[in-house]
Amino acid sequence: MRKLIALLIAAAWLPMAGAQATSASGDTVDTAAVVVDGRTVAEVRGIAGKPAAERAAEIEARIVAAARDPAVRLEQMRVVETSLASQIQWGDRVIKAVLDADAELVQLDRRTLAEIELRLIRESIMRYRAERTPERIREGVQNALLATLAFLVALVVLFWIGRRVAAFATTKLKPRILGLRLQAIQLRPGEQIWASMAASGRGLRLLAVALLVYLYAQYALTQFPATRVAGERLASYLLDPLSRMGRAFVAELPSLLFLLVLFFVVRVILRMLSLYFSAVGSGAIQVAGFERQWAGPTFRLVRLGVIAFALVVAYPYIPGSETEAFKGLSIFAGVLISIGSSSFISNYMAGYTLIYRRLFAVGDRVKIGDVFGEVLDVRVQVTRLRTFKNEEVILPNSTILQSAVTNYSTLAASRGLILHTSVGIGYEVPWRQVEGILLTAAERTRGVLKDPPPFVLQKGLGDFAVEYEVNAYVATADDMMTRYTELHAHILDLFNEHGVQIMTPAYEGDTAEPKIVPRERWHEAPSRRPPDGT
Repeated sequence: MRKLIALLIAAAWLPMAGAQATSASGDTVDTAAVVVDGRTVAEVRGIAGKPAAERAAEIEARIVAAARDPAVRLEQMRVVETSLASQIQWGDRVIKAVLDADAELVQLDRRTLAEIELRLIRESIMRYRAERTPERIREGVQNALLATLAFLVALVVLFWIGRRVAAFATTKLKPRILGLRLQAIQLRPGEQIWASMAASGRGLRLLAVALLVYLYAQYALTQFPATRVAGERLASYLLDPLSRMGRAFVAELPSLLFLLVLFFVVRVILRMLSLYFSAVGSGAIQVAGFERQWAGPTFRLVRLGVIAFALVVAYPYIPGSETEAFKGLSIFAGVLISIGSSSFISNYMAGYTLIYRRLFAVGDRVKIGDVFGEVLDVRVQVTRLRTFKNEEVILPNSTILQSAVTNYSTLAASRGLILHTSVGIGYEVPWRQVEGILLTAAERTRGVLKDPPPFVLQKGLGDFAVEYEVNAYVATADDMMTRYTELHAHILDLFNEHGVQIMTPAYEGDTAEPKIVPRERWHEAPSRRPPDGT
């Protein structure tokens, strides 16, 4: 009767092993289980200076050492009472000390608990020795070999049956399935059906192989003491994750339904936007102030915005989005994208900026930084220019946004483009004469407009010369370099014709005569100012 009561008490409290127990006062107590060969022998609590896990590991090591020592006789193991503990001993060797704190966990007196644990330790030592006898090891090896042979035979039979079924399906069923046709819409879904059936067959074969592997591994592992625990818990290793995933799926089902609805709504919105911008691009729909060529880039931007907004809305409903792992992975992915695509994104955004700001168009004459030429193509990433030496220059759009851009063609057709050049003339030459020479040179240049007429500016009074700038209007920038060359040639010829020295930029030697213009020379040819004192 005493043995039965002891076993019932042990069965009641041993399943609590390894958990955090609760004392009579309601406080959480640090406890740990003593496990030998996968079976719980006792439960201990932490004491001053030694956590429960460390104490349990020491007791387990002493039990295993006693089981391995053939000199230890089970009938000689006994409980020895001391003032502080009830010690389970063999001779002078202490196997386990039962403290008052241990007895408090199961609400038994210390002596009774020690007797129960003595019986359990004896049984665990007996079982440990019995399972490691040479006869039991040979039996386990034989059983494992037979299981391996049966496993290999089952695999061979499974693959043989699979090949026979596949051959039958290929010769008998495949022609009929591929011949299926939906007459209403003239669709032949046979290939899709056959592909689905083949994938299902491969999935069933893989499932059968996995089942055979599981049965073989469980049986083979339980044949040896060192791997018996893993074999007994193999099902829990496989089924516990599936069980947790199933519970998680049920718990996240409302969020998944929300994500599904959001996906279809976003698809419908994107389809409607695509149709609208296609109509704008084709001219079927006209929007005031909106260029047709903007339709494609604008749709891509709007689509990106819709998808980004959908992701923001969907993020809280993504399973696991609140976990630290998911947040860390998101940050890591964002860092990788930002590092790896910084130049791509900057050029992409710069390309759209150029498109909408209309800094230049194809065919315009522009100067970007030090590059001067005709615009051949404006893309999202780069812009292509052709220089006046027939060289193709490809500039990243991000570089263009950071550079000074001069467009010579934008206002040329409406207001005219002003060609301008500067010369330095000494103070002894009448400024009216210089003005007339420069205006005459501009008028002789082909393509220069008469309305508005050319004009001359006196830009500065230097140390040795006056800086004059001639400005002349042309209607187009297409041949501006040719016009500049012709204007410079006429300036050189006219100054030589009138005996006027061009002093640009300066000269080092100077004559003793003062650089002044007498009044009688103020209106020398080809001065345009009337001799009225001005």
